[in-house]
Amino acid sequence: MDELKPLEEKLKYRFKDRQRLIEALTHKSFKKPYNNERLEFLGDAVLDLVVGEYLYERFPKAKEGELSKMRASLVNEAGFKRLADALNLGEYIYISAAEENNKGREKPSLLSNAFEALMGAIYLESGLDEVRRITIGLIEACYPKIDLSSLFKDYKTTLQELTQARYGVIPEYILKDSTGPDHNKEFEVEVRVNDRLLATAKGKSKKAAQQEAAHAALKLLAKEEGQSE
Repeated sequence: MDELKPLEEKLKYRFKDRQRLIEALTHKSFKKPYNNERLEFLGDAVLDLVVGEYLYERFPKAKEGELSKMRASLVNEAGFKRLADALNLGEYIYISAAEENNKGREKPSLLSNAFEALMGAIYLESGLDEVRRITIGLIEACYPKIDLSSLFKDYKTTLQELTQARYGVIPEYILKDSTGPDHNKEFEVEVRVNDRLLATAKGKSKKAAQQEAAHAALKLLAKEEGQSE
């Protein structure tokens, strides 16, 4: 049995060019004359357009800034990993033994890149309509609610706007520690305003830790504001 047939069944799409499908699923660590980096480049651009068009049509009254924020919440590593997981894409990628040992099949960056490459390959074969059908179907299945408040939780921006309005300064994020092996690091970040420590948080990336610290700081400031009223 074709080992990639279950993936095609999930996609409801049959590749005409099997080599193109294989290329889309081949990570550079697999040491073949080809890998999925070029298709990933193409898929990134195609997905940006498809998701942008979808949001434009779905939210006719949304402003440009709101549409941009919603698209940024969907068209990113975490968003594409969610869609990749819905396809069990990790089961089908071709990676080296070393990458396998480093849990490569679960890595957000690797899964996100493979999803982009897969959509790039489908675009080359069948155009935007097929990419649109597959991507939007996955998005609507993976996200129970699609709107600005549920999608966009950029706590750093919210905190910056709050501290600028309240104190006339922006928050400072300080990396306090990083632990674990290179493939599974955890970062600890603290956020300060006017040299006052508001919160400390951890995350699998510096950005994630900063978002969690900002979220905690917002909760603290909201509580203080409520107490002062």
